[in-house]
Amino acid sequence: MDLLRFITAGSVDDGKSTLIGRLLYDSKSVFQDQLDAIERAGQVNGEINLALLTDGLKAEREQGITIDIAYKYFSTPKRKFIIADAPGHVQYTRNMVTGASNSDLAIILIDARKGVIEQTYRHSYIVSLLRIPYVVVCINKMDLVDFSETRFEEIKNQYTEFAKDLGLESIEFIPISALRGDNVVDPSTDMGWWKGNTLLGYLEEVEILSDEKKHQPRFPVQYVIRPQTNEHHDYRGYAGQIRSGSFKKGDQITVLPSGLKSKIKSIDTFAGSIDEAHAPMSVTILLEDDIDISRGDMIVPANEEPSVSQELEADICWMDAKSLLPGNKYLLRQTTGSVKSAVKEISFRIETQTHEKKSADQLSLNEIGRIKIKTAKPIAYDPYAHNRGTGSFVLVDEGTNNTVGAGMLI
Repeated sequence: MDLLRFITAGSVDDGKSTLIGRLLYDSKSVFQDQLDAIERAGQVNGEINLALLTDGLKAEREQGITIDIAYKYFSTPKRKFIIADAPGHVQYTRNMVTGASNSDLAIILIDARKGVIEQTYRHSYIVSLLRIPYVVVCINKMDLVDFSETRFEEIKNQYTEFAKDLGLESIEFIPISALRGDNVVDPSTDMGWWKGNTLLGYLEEVEILSDEKKHQPRFPVQYVIRPQTNEHHDYRGYAGQIRSGSFKKGDQITVLPSGLKSKIKSIDTFAGSIDEAHAPMSVTILLEDDIDISRGDMIVPANEEPSVSQELEADICWMDAKSLLPGNKYLLRQTTGSVKSAVKEISFRIETQTHEKKSADQLSLNEIGRIKIKTAKPIAYDPYAHNRGTGSFVLVDEGTNNTVGAGMLI
């Protein structure tokens, strides 16, 4: 079975945790002792409080909100799933960016009573910024608006209008009641007008293209293997995980950032040598020529090379209480490499509700903006819009070793 990673996002009390709890409960993915525990914790409007299946932190249970990203795993006969339940508050924007960075699909919840609000704009913008290709807009709490088709269409039209400028590839709308279970796993008996799919039905059927199909081949080197034993005296292999695409024995390749060229001699795995490997396999590549290659270098096809530069431009979500200022120095970590860097300029700050670009001399916690960076040595990368694996990076404060920013290269 293939794997679908998705994130749920929405404003506070839109029902994200309840929705995930309903998915787990109705798909029979909850253990009996978990059910017994949440039943003892009490009910909400006569229904089991399924939000407790994801709101695991004590502070979340006390406040009734999700603070950190909560990950849950479940499967059906058709597909395996990893769910990231994102916080709804503005001050936890960085947590949503973290959870969305590896997601193939985003579920955005809208309260049928409130419609599209500020957090809907914010979360939708982040989804578009992170290039999540598929979006499901679940209009929740339909039971509180008498399962009105008219209200559903109003919100659908409102969201569609503002989403035109976001560049989202695919948007699906589904009316649901997470608390009651309408159109989550089972079709609703109170919305006879709805002829579309249930949420789980859509999640099982949506086709997610793998990196192997979408992107050019990229192999960041993680480790150089030199056994130097009598049996493998001259063995020199370059180990790592293929980020995208596929490599074959005999392929002409280029090593970046040096630009040296060679040919793949063999591809080794724990089970033995193979003729072809593809993302996301972890392999060891041997070349026909002895080339100086180290951790952080990238092996790519000779005719499909990415950009190589020390001058970078990127969108960044700032994650530290200490503001980002021009001139600040950080360790930039991208794929398997690390390089010292300095922020040259803050081009603008982005108002995520209105998409306006405003001049800024600093970026504060949870703000998103565009910056220019200079690195101590060249790095190989693809624009994030073309390859999320090689176009993303984090900035690390060398003094505290804290991750202070998550970026997407332009």
